[in-house]
Amino acid sequence: MTNMTGSNQSDVTNCDACPLMSDRRTFLSAAFSLGVAALGTLAAIGIPARSARALTVRLVSGRRGQDHTVTYPFPAEDGAQIDRDNGVILVRWQNVVYAFNLSCPHQNTALRWDGSDKRFQCPKHHSQYQPDGTFIKGRATRNMDRLSLQRDVTKNTVVVDIDKMYQSDKNPPDWAAAVIKLPQP
Repeated sequence: MTNMTGSNQSDVTNCDACPLMSDRRTFLSAAFSLGVAALGTLAAIGIPARSARALTVRLVSGRRGQDHTVTYPFPAEDGAQIDRDNGVILVRWQNVVYAFNLSCPHQNTALRWDGSDKRFQCPKHHSQYQPDGTFIKGRATRNMDRLSLQRDVTKNTVVVDIDKMYQSDKNPPDWAAAVIKLPQP
């Protein structure tokens, strides 16, 4: 039996002579080195290894309080929780938690997560935003609107005040402060 190059099958299955496959330990070591090199390349071009992986997104329903607040379980890992009923996007990304208004600041269309590009996008006019709400491109003229939030450590929850919304162009200090920073691992 021959393969496409014309060599016989016994040459293909006999890898003992191959320097990369001489033993399992050598193969695993080479594979590990390649993975480390890939992470190093991402870091060299400014992409942290953490942000290179996909951000998980799931639909949730927060617990509505009597005082215009909505409570969510504290996110255990990077990802986004979209609460359509209350118009909130809760994001944990690179050890920071954010709460956003679900609507695009351009014309109030509900934003969607684009997993292939790892960003939020408006389906109407295609404005794009990073997971931290920073405007990338499109018709919008500002970042995503952030909501006031705080962590309740005793209950391990995030409490979002849906009546306190900050726009990056009108309230830059409040917009920048509307985050929960976590200790670096």
